[in-house]
Amino acid sequence: MNDRDRADAVYTELLKRQGERWVQPRVERTKRVLELLDDPQRTYRVVHVTGTNGKTSTSRIIESLVRAHGLRTGLFTSPHLERFTERIMIDGEPVSDGAVADAWDEISPFVDLVDAELSASGDAALTFFELLTVLAFVVCADAPIDVLVLEVGMGGSWDSTNAADGDVAVFAPIDLDHADRLGDTIREIATVKSGIIKDGAAVVSARQTAEAERVLRDAAAARGATIAFEGEGFALAADRLAVGGQAISVRGLAGTYEDEYLPMYGEHQAFNAALAIAAVESLIGGGQRAIAADIVAQGLSEATSPGRLQLVGIAPTVVVDAAHNPHGVRALVQALRTAFDFDEWGVVLGALEDKDVRGIVSEITPIAARVFATAPHSERAATADAVADIAEAHEVPVTVHDELADAAEAARAWAASADRRAVVIAGSVVLAGEALALATADDWKAGWSE
Repeated sequence: MNDRDRADAVYTELLKRQGERWVQPRVERTKRVLELLDDPQRTYRVVHVTGTNGKTSTSRIIESLVRAHGLRTGLFTSPHLERFTERIMIDGEPVSDGAVADAWDEISPFVDLVDAELSASGDAALTFFELLTVLAFVVCADAPIDVLVLEVGMGGSWDSTNAADGDVAVFAPIDLDHADRLGDTIREIATVKSGIIKDGAAVVSARQTAEAERVLRDAAAARGATIAFEGEGFALAADRLAVGGQAISVRGLAGTYEDEYLPMYGEHQAFNAALAIAAVESLIGGGQRAIAADIVAQGLSEATSPGRLQLVGIAPTVVVDAAHNPHGVRALVQALRTAFDFDEWGVVLGALEDKDVRGIVSEITPIAARVFATAPHSERAATADAVADIAEAHEVPVTVHDELADAAEAARAWAASADRRAVVIAGSVVLAGEALALATADDWKAGWSE
């Protein structure tokens, strides 16, 4: 069996487990497996990232900045867009199939042991995400790496990733999401997320609501951690459009960084970059030493965030974004208005039914000249008809397409039929992944042809 087949077999084994949406507040189970493996997550420094939106982009920018220092990096994010090995990056590249398979061979005997312990106590077996987290920790220890940038799966305090102790805790904006698991108020959600703050850690945060800020300040004080908020401790000073992205100026915790190129669209990405800079200043230099000019320039210019305002097609322009809740869609709409110059947007929209589909549609229809309703390939998908019904209530022209390929073809044809039209595909991470694969297979950058 070759390495790719071995890695695919690992993923098949993971998929037999309870899925990512099935979570219990039980980080102890992950810690038990790691203890048996001699705690691989303690062999490197950790930057732990949580929040509601912007976690993945912020994590990827942090990783790029750390790697620009000449340190060996690991990056763990979720979910993946096309293949699960994207979730575990070593030195900026997806982990090799062989490394995944070898790590699984290392883990498997201990998984069986802990599953038996759980069964004996009447508890459920280890889940998909619990085991994926353990796999990431082992892969990174085996590499080995110097620093792991670790994105929370859901929440914070009881998330599997919290088996690691973050030297730096990073908070992207906190909003309502996963209310069924985390609570239905900002205060409750912030309380769960604040659980990643460890004793004596450094904490950096995006601007938060007054409720969330109070929770984070209290949690940091209780654990003897330092805390800095965007706007007070550091700030995005300026951002302006540039070819393929934007030029940003940031007032960091320890230095000022003028006119740095960031190859990402949208003001929200500029704020993510400011947060990432503060996180790296905290990790390297304790927030007291500026990042060298050549390092910050390299780290920002080499940062990528696939599926986030990603340009995948020309003539007509097609942009893919993984925004999947109202807060994320709001940032997407703002970016489309400021970073692109089109009169009409055709929106290919598909969402998962356990998300706030009405909120997503409400936020995106103000920029939609036409909606092409579809559904991602997921048992959790809202039907194309359901998405269309909600969009029609906002008095936007809508067509229904059961398959993304059909929706995308119709949208691209619509955009190509008149000047100053473009297409955005959004509403779900799953849909974004499918769109990236489709754009590559059909070569949307070659332009539209009937």
